Amino acid sequence: MSTNDALLKHVSIKAQDEKLVATFDIDGNIPGAGAYVVGLVAASPDYSSQRRLGIEFMNGEAIAFYSFSHDQSAEENYDLGGVTHSGSTITGNFPVAAVHGLGKGHIMSAFSEADGREFQSGVAVDEAL
Repeated sequence: MSTNDALLKHVSIKAQDEKLVATFDIDGNIPGAGAYVVGLVAASPDYSSQRRLGIEFMNGEAIAFYSFSHDQSAEENYDLGGVTHSGSTITGNFPVAAVHGLGKGHIMSAFSEADGREFQSGVAVDEAL
């Protein structure tokens, strides 16, 4: 996969009906071959509590929708029905509980991975929580 393909160009989140709706706009399309992951990294201000929320694709189709709590070493998988995608936009409807406990001063950024390696990290997230 070329580094010019599927770059995150805008990421936003909003709280809506007990859901954390994350929208990932990419430059290009979801790669039709190989593995591709988009997600969020959320942390408390002192980084003592961290969460990783992700949507994983294989050959252009969503195969995993999850959150991982680093401080609890626990992963939770969600129903793929919470993921929609069309070409250059991916939307994940995570449970708000996935980021509970991080507080108002939390830190959040977006990331992408391609074929098992970090592709982008530290991408700014527009928040409406």
